[in-house]
Amino acid sequence: MIAASRDVRATLKMLNMNKNYHAVLIDDRPSYLGMLKEVQNYVTWGEATKETVRMLIEKRGRLLGDKRITEESVKKLGFNSLKELVEAIYNCSISYNKLQGVKPFFRLHPPSKGFKGKVKKSYRAGGEAGYRGKAINDLIKRMV
Repeated sequence: MIAASRDVRATLKMLNMNKNYHAVLIDDRPSYLGMLKEVQNYVTWGEATKETVRMLIEKRGRLLGDKRITEESVKKLGFNSLKELVEAIYNCSISYNKLQGVKPFFRLHPPSKGFKGKVKKSYRAGGEAGYRGKAINDLIKRMV
């Protein structure tokens, strides 16, 4: 458990971010943006590209029972291919965390070559926490 207020811990739980190095895919609804503002000192976020979303789902996406997401499992979810699933998630026509039988988070490794700044500082101040925009893609590539 992290040393944070009860509200921050509850918000992290609602975002399915229960441990360090967990990643989730969410859209840009005002409710999610408010949740991110609440936990901005504990997480980092930004806009992922379609290639990054595909890489996350292919390499780190898991079904319940800790099995990898394959083309066959994607067809059971109602999509023709993995590419179609990625397209639907990227265009926000379906939420990744609402898919049946799929874990709503991605377990990542610590970044290769470490963090570039202090973990407790904001990204704008040379640290790692908070909003980082398109730079999130570089961090995710180092963590997958």
